Amino acid sequence: MAVYPVTLSQTGFVHRDQLTYPFNERGLQFGDGIYEVIRIYEGKPYLLQEHMNRLFRSAAAIRLELPFSIQEITNQLTELLERNNMVSDGIIYMQATRGSAPRAHAFPGDVPANAYAYVQDLPRNIDKLSTGVTTMTERDTRWEHCYIKSLNLLPNVLAKQAAQENGHYEAIFEQNGRVTENSSSTIYLVKNHTIYTHPATNRILHGCIRMRVEAFAAEADIPFVQQAFVIDDIPDADEMFLSSTTSEIMPVVAVNGICIADSKPGTITRKLQYAYEQDAGIPHVNM
Repeated sequence: MAVYPVTLSQTGFVHRDQLTYPFNERGLQFGDGIYEVIRIYEGKPYLLQEHMNRLFRSAAAIRLELPFSIQEITNQLTELLERNNMVSDGIIYMQATRGSAPRAHAFPGDVPANAYAYVQDLPRNIDKLSTGVTTMTERDTRWEHCYIKSLNLLPNVLAKQAAQENGHYEAIFEQNGRVTENSSSTIYLVKNHTIYTHPATNRILHGCIRMRVEAFAAEADIPFVQQAFVIDDIPDADEMFLSSTTSEIMPVVAVNGICIADSKPGTITRKLQYAYEQDAGIPHVNM
């Protein structure tokens, strides 16, 4: 997997090997920062504006003053793609922290934010998009502000690792049996031609792809209900799927070893996958 050499930082465009921060960096010491991951298809960003809007919402939520406007950073990210001659499928990763200062819990005074972004190749996962993936459940032990896309991801990391060690693609978070979301994606259950997913509260990340799923459902006259389902609903589900920037709309065919319907991606999931391809302007792949 190629990582492109030109990186965007608060000091301008530099080679990735030249990007350094002092050891007293608040993102490293406190997780005091935010990030975004933007999908690229054939060199073009998908939902860039939506991701930038969320970046600024996250910054406002943690009282982080970013050193650029939405328009300025959008222009710079576009230039980042051009400088790297990006024409393939990949991602932009962007991160901003409260800066570098002597270690203290309280905010430092008059310290500029640190920010950087880079691009990386990431082909579509056609095999898994076609056949679907398996998942397992994990207790949700995260904080109460999951709507902020912050750098504090240790519970997510541990859940994702547990899933991989058990041969699964994702971990589904639950609190007292109530499903919230996944370690790095949104989870949905389909029953009686209706899509159910957790409401967009502070308990989950308000996914950019989730917003598109809701729009796709509306266009296809599929009810989209923001209502949390519970673990006990899963065995009777007609379909399940997950969504994220890197997973797109991914069928879920089993949870905790329990098969979902006939263990094949369902018709609603397939409709949403096709709508996603149309919206992103990418070639349709027979799945």
